[in-house]
Amino acid sequence: MSDMTPQDELQPEENSKGGEMSLIDHLQELRRRLIISIVVVLITSSGCYFYAAELVHLITAPAGKLYYMNPAEAFFAYLKVSFFAGFLLALPVVLYQTWAFVVPALSKQERKTSVFLVPASVALFFIGLTFSYMLVLPAGIKFFMGFATEDLQPLFSLGEYLSFVISFLLPFGFVFELPLFILVAAKVGLISSRFLIAKRKMVLVLSFVIGAVIAPSPDVVSQTMVAVPMLVLYESSILIVKYILRK
Repeated sequence: MSDMTPQDELQPEENSKGGEMSLIDHLQELRRRLIISIVVVLITSSGCYFYAAELVHLITAPAGKLYYMNPAEAFFAYLKVSFFAGFLLALPVVLYQTWAFVVPALSKQERKTSVFLVPASVALFFIGLTFSYMLVLPAGIKFFMGFATEDLQPLFSLGEYLSFVISFLLPFGFVFELPLFILVAAKVGLISSRFLIAKRKMVLVLSFVIGAVIAPSPDVVSQTMVAVPMLVLYESSILIVKYILRK
């Protein structure tokens, strides 16, 4: 197996041009990285389609039995789930291709830092998805189904439910990236634990504002489900910056 790094891969091309890559070279490199990412996503999505029924069962478990309202809805729901799962499986490759494209422009220290940041960002994203699916989503579904009465019974459409779940899960993946951004900013000296502590009240308000923006529904419960983990992550970041980074 070759030990070449992305910058080593680009070295011959740079040398052949007598120095730095030209704009055309950068565009060709970007095109190559995009094609690789798209092909990998298509391959993983195609593979996931063979397990679409199992994936749909896993996602719909918190709600129980669902229905589809037109003949094509189930088929397109399977495609949506397959693409979503395929993209998640391909995410490490997509991020690596992104990193490989930008790494030649980074300094040696920035390259060392990025080696940690890329896998850490992937790990935090999946932790956020898992947290949302295991804890928040069931509570949210239970809350919304609690409005059922003898005269008003829930009848969930498969397509609408999947759209709701995906829009519910993804924000948590991005919210869990918050500690990473804070730690990077603290590492380069942009912020300190004292600064973070001073901004607690502002972060409290912003957390609920962000919750209102990215929550799948406008109710207070959904907003709180987004805001509370964000506040916990912020407080955890303060402890790490203060006692581990000594900032």
